Amino acid sequence: MEQSDNPVFGLPRLNERAPDFNAPTTNGVKTLDSYKGKWLVLFSHPADFTPVCTTEFMAFARMAPEFNKRNCELLGLSIDSHHSHIAWMRNIKEKFGVEIPFPIIADLKMDVARAYGMIHPGAADTSAVRATFLIDPKGVLRAMVYYPMSNGRSIPEFLRLLDALQTSDEHGVATPEGWQPGDRVIVPPAATAAEADLRVSSDEYDCVDFYYCTKQL
Repeated sequence: MEQSDNPVFGLPRLNERAPDFNAPTTNGVKTLDSYKGKWLVLFSHPADFTPVCTTEFMAFARMAPEFNKRNCELLGLSIDSHHSHIAWMRNIKEKFGVEIPFPIIADLKMDVARAYGMIHPGAADTSAVRATFLIDPKGVLRAMVYYPMSNGRSIPEFLRLLDALQTSDEHGVATPEGWQPGDRVIVPPAATAAEADLRVSSDEYDCVDFYYCTKQL
């Protein structure tokens, strides 16, 4: 059987509606529509009570207020039970002094993990890899990032990516490598030769050439 015929290997696609879910969490049942009108960062981890996952959850918890300021909610997931999630959350608070403020999906049947392509048999058959999905207020999947089980994610990068996506949506621009709020943004390429001539001669833009122009917002 080819990989494309195996539902384990199915991946959602960017700029399409994210897979719907109806899942039990530590804060009650959540669906994709529970987050309608808000951005959502949905992220999976291999297992509770593991060291790398603990560092990631604490980092997400510490940065949760920054995500919330941007109209963005956080939602964790692993293929563990409610009891395991609650015990782990309590352990993190007791041992590290960090309270987890966001819900965690108990995905024992792996329904959500399969729908989002979080199960990679080359890594593990019964654990989700470190997958992160940014979903916009309309429920459209805008970005997804996968990490191996051995290496933790950089949570500030997801906040930076959220800022970049929101800036692109609001202003119709692109952002260069490593862009941070306040940096210059990239203007969409000129569609005609006449537009290219006008752009490179405009005081509004800083153009290296007709196809690469930036501006300050």
